[in-house]
Amino acid sequence: MESTAADAMPDDNDLTPKAPETEQAPAESTGGTNTEPASTPSTKPAPAEANPVMDLALKDLQNRRDALQVEITALCSRKEQLETELKANFAGQSDAIARRVKGFQEYLGGALQDLVQSVENLELVVQPMVVQPSPLDQAADSASAPEKSGESPPLTAIADTFSPDEDLIRQTLERFLKQPDVYADPWNLRRSIDARDTALLEDWFFNQGGRGAQPSRGTRPRNILVSAALIAVIGELYGDQFQCLVLAGGPERLGEWRRGLQDALGLGREDFGPSSGIVLFERPEALVERADRLEERGEVPLILIDAAERRVDIPVLQFPLWLAFAAGPGERLDDDDLL
Repeated sequence: MESTAADAMPDDNDLTPKAPETEQAPAESTGGTNTEPASTPSTKPAPAEANPVMDLALKDLQNRRDALQVEITALCSRKEQLETELKANFAGQSDAIARRVKGFQEYLGGALQDLVQSVENLELVVQPMVVQPSPLDQAADSASAPEKSGESPPLTAIADTFSPDEDLIRQTLERFLKQPDVYADPWNLRRSIDARDTALLEDWFFNQGGRGAQPSRGTRPRNILVSAALIAVIGELYGDQFQCLVLAGGPERLGEWRRGLQDALGLGREDFGPSSGIVLFERPEALVERADRLEERGEVPLILIDAAERRVDIPVLQFPLWLAFAAGPGERLDDDDLL
């Protein structure tokens, strides 16, 4: 029995390797330097493991893109709807009209600039002024022609203009020499004048035929008083068929004329204006234009020219009634000389 046990125990001196140990020895001897392909799957991730994350990111971006596309489509639709509403309502039409007007304004500005440049390049020639003779001049010329019988015509033929109303004019002027009627009706003289004033007016009526210059009475208020008497006489002759046009050439002078006539004739501020009885002018061109319109309507313009005016324009001479005060030597009626 002992021999059996001894046979069963291994012998330590037996160094013959067994098959399993022979296969494991090389693995232990190589240690961690083994580079067999069997260890690669455990260290590198497989491509299939990263695909889910990328799919989620792509799906998120796709959803955002779809949402933005839907929002852009909605905004485009809203824009078209707003444009349609603007074209249909008043505000939209006004805006469109304003844009068109702005464009036309820019075009018109450019066209006017071109026109100005073209006009500047033109050589303008001053046309001679042709003044049509007044019917009073024609009547005077025919009356001044020698008659067949050899009789000489009267020297004051132009006075025939007011000869039918000579008695009325003289009576009115004589009434102005008496005590003034301060409560007279408007457009009637409320002041009195002297003999020299009546002599001036008689010469203007009966010798000049209502057209000519007379010497100044020395001051503007005195000339205004004589003019007020003249307006009162013309008012009795022509009624409402005349309008008085005053040329003074400055606001201060026109103010004196307005106050003087207002006081002498009992007028109000409403009597001075384009559609009233007395119109004040600073420029002769505007006065001539107004007088032409009055004659076209069959009315008579009475033109009064202040003594401060240094000359009488030629177009004024064509009208039937005008009186210019001529300043004498030493008179200082021009306000500019006093500055």
